[in-house]
Amino acid sequence: MSFIDLFTLILENLARRKGRVLLTAVGVIIGTAAIVLLVSLGVGLQQNAASQLGGIGDLTKIQVWPGYGEPDPATGEVSSVSVLSDQSVADIAAIPGVTAVIPQDYFQGWGFLTVDRLEGGGQILGIGTDDLSNLGLTAQLGSLAVERGSIIIGSSIPMSLYDPRPRPGQSMTEPPTAEDLIDKQVTLTLVKWSSDGTEVRKTIRMRISGVIAEARDEPDWTMYVPLSDMNGYNTWVTGQPVDRKKNGYPNLVVRVTDLDRAIDVADQIMEMGYQAYTPQSFIQGISGFYTILQIIFGGVGAIALLVAAIGIANTMAMAILERTREIGLMKAVGATNRQVLSVFLGESAGIGFLGG
Repeated sequence: MSFIDLFTLILENLARRKGRVLLTAVGVIIGTAAIVLLVSLGVGLQQNAASQLGGIGDLTKIQVWPGYGEPDPATGEVSSVSVLSDQSVADIAAIPGVTAVIPQDYFQGWGFLTVDRLEGGGQILGIGTDDLSNLGLTAQLGSLAVERGSIIIGSSIPMSLYDPRPRPGQSMTEPPTAEDLIDKQVTLTLVKWSSDGTEVRKTIRMRISGVIAEARDEPDWTMYVPLSDMNGYNTWVTGQPVDRKKNGYPNLVVRVTDLDRAIDVADQIMEMGYQAYTPQSFIQGISGFYTILQIIFGGVGAIALLVAAIGIANTMAMAILERTREIGLMKAVGATNRQVLSVFLGESAGIGFLGG
């Protein structure tokens, strides 16, 4: 029996049993579609989550805090603290893949900007770098160079400015734009409270030297000053000089060469005894969840495909039982067992092909 004869015979046999072949093929279509759609859904959900979470922050940035030992069950006191000293900065900077280690410190009182009659602002942060571009930030206007006597503000700071003492009948004052504030002389007011609850203020004249482009993160509501200036501000608030050798820095920002290194570098920092967090670790956890979801979806689709395969096997088994006389005639005219088997395997393959 030639291949053409075999192919023709298979097509004729399938054509004689249109209803059974169609129902079996529909089962295969459902099984195939189920596994493709469910796995595609899992992949799509994972990619969408990764793209959405990519906006939660710079994925090459690692936040580092001092490490704390286990608290004493009796007293609740922490046994030891791994402070972020200048030596810590040097040790972290020596880790392969680290491009920058930047100390920073928050103002321990309260402060706000005064621009003409308007007041507002956000958190005040002292930064230990000479240029905010080292943090991965970009300038909307002006310069990101951190200099004494100047302040760099986030993109949302202008919108926070308002008139705290509006005149009777005066309409609401529109907040200034970034263009209105660049290179403008403003007053930074620092506020602390004495032991008897009295409010004490200190004013500093500064120039807005730059406005940061929108980052959709903490920098949007932050006002940056040199770390040396922040040391003076916090000394004024606490009445004690800032001792970095004893107390270290409250926070470091570590930049790495690419996001693939972020988790590895964060793990090495934690092995050194410090706390470290990178958005990449959060995204990796979410990706792991969606990988499990893909496996579950794939398993459900595989079950549907297995049911379809069982349907083909059942159809062919019934066909063999119903066609014993036909098989006998084929053997009588000289067909070999291999040729008879080829006919039924070809019909099974044909049903599978029709089902996709």
